[in-house]
Parts: sequence; structure tokens; C-alpha cells
Amino acid sequence: MITSMPEGALSGLKVLDFTHYVAGPYCTKLLADYGADVIKVERPPDGDGSRRMGPYPGDEPHPEKSAQFLHLNTNKRGIAVDLKCSAVVDIVERLAGWADIVVESYRPGVADRLGIGYERLSSINPALVYTSISNFGQTGPYRDYRGSEIVFYGMGGEMHSTGLADREPLKLGGNVGLYQAGAVAAVATMGAALAGSFWTDDEAEGGIGQHVDIAILETQLGSVDRRQSALLAYQYTGELSHRPASGGSGGYPNAVYPCSDGYLQINGSRMYFPRAVAMLGNPAELGAERWKDPSSQGNAEMQEEFEGEYFLPWILERTRAEAWSAAQQNRVLSGPINTMADLDVDPSFNSRGVFAEGDHPVAGRMRYPGRPFIMNGSPWRLRSTAPLLGQHTKEVLAEMGYSATQIAGLSDAGAILVNAEGD
Repeated sequence: MITSMPEGALSGLKVLDFTHYVAGPYCTKLLADYGADVIKVERPPDGDGSRRMGPYPGDEPHPEKSAQFLHLNTNKRGIAVDLKCSAVVDIVERLAGWADIVVESYRPGVADRLGIGYERLSSINPALVYTSISNFGQTGPYRDYRGSEIVFYGMGGEMHSTGLADREPLKLGGNVGLYQAGAVAAVATMGAALAGSFWTDDEAEGGIGQHVDIAILETQLGSVDRRQSALLAYQYTGELSHRPASGGSGGYPNAVYPCSDGYLQINGSRMYFPRAVAMLGNPAELGAERWKDPSSQGNAEMQEEFEGEYFLPWILERTRAEAWSAAQQNRVLSGPINTMADLDVDPSFNSRGVFAEGDHPVAGRMRYPGRPFIMNGSPWRLRSTAPLLGQHTKEVLAEMGYSATQIAGLSDAGAILVNAEGD
């Protein structure tokens, strides 16, 4: 744990986190990583479902070693409270009064049934900014529908353009959509908090709260991941984007090409073709007029000649670093196709502090993805690793005014879980 750096930009902001899995925890992680005091509320005995999702160190499943959970919950405090137990009603009320912000990611209606819905908590604390993250939003015909990363990606409009033209649409990998939703939720939450700080009324000391409704699907409709530009283009042309046909030429060199030690993405086609020729050392043969004709970029036979006789022999003799250096020197858009091992030792990332190391009491010492951006006056820092299940239950309840006897009674009744390792 690192404790010697300056305060974060959001220091003093108090957040009550009722989220789980990816989108919600990423939202609150961004707030926590920049200094907010985030209390993550989990249900005993199992906690956040992402604790049961890998990968795990050594490929050995353990609820305290999930890489996804460890990444998404840095710098948070964690308590374990059974919201279905009537004995915790007072706990919820005290926490709601303490918080500036509440973030939840239950299906619409669930938070109300658990006694943590917007209407109830805002009646306790009118200044509360309350953010709900759900699949399709709190209203509308899809409100109660289930969803997942691939569902949102497909419904967002552009999955039909990825994959091969003669096959079914293909989703790109990862949980990009869910992380995008979490980032949008964090921005919206801070916008509401900022707006509230400018206004006051007789009931809300320190500002006016509001309910922020985040629909994961809608964050995909507005995503820059091809959807936004495709939606705008459709308004003008009425045409849909298509999956690329196999074979043929769409300009060259414009693909992922093999080097002696891996692969490099090159975008040196069409108007950038002269730069690609310069990168190759300006072979005399490529100075012929036929290569300067714009139609040559759509000629499959000329592409085969260029790649087979000039480009591939050049790039296969070079490492990714050598080919990339030559490409950049000649202003050719390019970049290496990195593995995780490559990123781990990348000189730029490491020199800029993209990674941080932290000691977790169960998972051990690990490297974590660090700050998403730099603020020189209030930098990001890894104050603590992800909490153990129930690690801060006793600490937080004591701060809320509970005595040791009361906490022990709640624990004995099964209303809360106190992790002895967190004492």
C-alpha cells in the first residue's frame, strides 16, 4: 500500500457502492482511484459475483484472487451486509445520510425491494446523487430484459459490420461495452454532483441531488467504437455499413503484417502510399507512373505484386521495433500488435507509470493497471488493493456510531459479515 503521495482530486467525496460485476464497479473504481471514499457493499456469504470469475493466479479459483475483482475494486473499502435482513435497515439509513453519492447496478425495481431505492434514500438525504446502471434503463419496454456484453454489442448497431462478409456477424473480444458504460456512468455521476453543488434549497444542505439513469445499451449507441459515426452516416445516406468481403483490394499496405518476431499494423494505403514507398527505401520500380495512378490502390493484381515482391520481403527481415521505427520516421500510420507480455515491459507505459504494484493480503503482490489519465496537481495513486469480503465492516459501522457490542450482535444474527483479517 502506498501512502506518501498527495491527496486525490475527489478526496472528501463519499460514495456508497451497491454495484457488482463490471459496469458499476468500474464506475465507482474511477471515483475511488481519484480519491473518493467508496464503501462497497456486498452480500454475505459470497459477495460480488465477479469474485467467482477468473482469471486467477495459478489458475486456482479463490474468491479473494479474481483478477477482475482485484482490478475493479482498488482503493475501496468493503463491507458485507445482508440487505434482505430487517436488522440492517438502520445501517442503510445511516450510510445514506453519510454519502454524497450512491451507485447501484441492480435490475430495475430490485433496489426498491431491498430498501435502497432512490425514493427512500433521497428522502433521507435530499442532496444525494443517485446513479442507477441497468441494461436498458429504468423505463421503457425493455426495462426488465436481461442483457450481456454480446447482447449490447449486437443491439448497439455495428456488430453486423464485424466479421467476414460471407459469414455471420462476429463480436470483437472482451468487455469493452461494459467498461464503456462504467466510464460514462462515472462522468454522468460527477456531472450531477457538480450541478448539485451550484444549487441549494431549504431541505438539501450542501446541494440538490438527482437520479442519474444509465442504460448500458444507450452508452453503446453513442460509442465512438464505429457506432456513432455509422449512425450519423445513416442519417445522410440511408446506407448501412457492411462486413468486408474476403479477397479483393481495399488499398495497400493496409493490414496486419508479419515481422521476424511478431506482427505490425500498417495503414499506408491510398493517399499515404508514397510514404509507404519511402519507408521501403524508394525502390526505383515503385516510382513508375502506374503506381501513382489512384486506381492502382483498387487493383488486386498490383497489390499482390507490391506485397509479394517489395513489402513482405522488407518487413519479414525486420523486427516489430525496427519496422515500426521505419514506419514512424516516414509518417506511416502503424503500431505493433502487442501481447500482454509486451505491454508488461513496454518502455513508454512503464516510464509514464501506467502500472502500479500492490500487496493484497491473500492474492499477494501483483501489478495493476494504473491511472487512465494524468492530473499533475492531484495524481492517481494506489492507496489500497481490493477489499477482502467484509474487511471493513467493523470499521465502517463504528464510524456510523455502532458500538462493538452492537456490531457483534449483528454479526451473530447473520445480518453482517466481519472479516477477522480486516480487523
